[in-house]
Amino acid sequence: EFAPKKGFGQNFLINPAIPQRIAESAARDSDTCILEIGPGIGALTAELASRYEKVVAVEIDSALIPVLEYTLSEFDNVTVAHEDFMKLPLADFINENFNGKKVSVCANLPYYITTPIIMHLLEDGNASLFESITVMIQTEVAARFTAKAGSSEYGAITAALDYYGTVRKLFDVSAGNFHPAPKVSSSVVQICPYKTPAYDVSDEKFLFEVISAAFGQRRKTLVNTLSAVSGGRSKTELAELLENLGFRADIRGEKLSVSDFVKLSNALFELNKSSN
Repeated sequence: EFAPKKGFGQNFLINPAIPQRIAESAARDSDTCILEIGPGIGALTAELASRYEKVVAVEIDSALIPVLEYTLSEFDNVTVAHEDFMKLPLADFINENFNGKKVSVCANLPYYITTPIIMHLLEDGNASLFESITVMIQTEVAARFTAKAGSSEYGAITAALDYYGTVRKLFDVSAGNFHPAPKVSSSVVQICPYKTPAYDVSDEKFLFEVISAAFGQRRKTLVNTLSAVSGGRSKTELAELLENLGFRADIRGEKLSVSDFVKLSNALFELNKSSN
């Protein structure tokens, strides 16, 4: 009997209809290859393997490796890699395993590490490696991922995802579909990364500094939150910069879309550069 581990955030799907539905959404064409993160006992892996050319499943928990060898024994197109996904150099890993073929990501992600995993898939030029990223995550996180600028769910992670691609919610999955049943409901979302960057950014790292400063203290206006990244500019100067860009001087970060953030961070970056 295999017991789910709290430490790895394991909740296994027990309703077979759910992995089928997730697998169907994971890619358009059967000649796509799939990178799966955290296959668990292989319920979703089996559905992916029966639909797509090749599946490479990355599993951190050594106790699950023999379980997966058993549950996936009928498939010759699955490789289980016993690795910590967060430490994988993704471009090399994709190259070695998929040899230039189209790759989509599919995963039922542990709630506690959802955002770091998604960012690892997108940052450092990784986004362009993937056709799409289909993940099951906590419903309230899904609401943040798909929020619109100005809404209460909208945050730094929303703006970051919007920078890398388009995000949409596919469907909800209630807690009763899992063992053990989590205390929250889940949703499946799909991120389709832009193949070429959609925004013209002076400095990507600086853009993300501006975004995280803007959301660091939600209640405060941008003039107040940006002081950390503005090279010591006065509030008056910052208010003037915002107005020159067409924003109100008292605007808060949560009102800015990702293209607004790009406009703002480019202007600040050039200003900082010229005054150094």
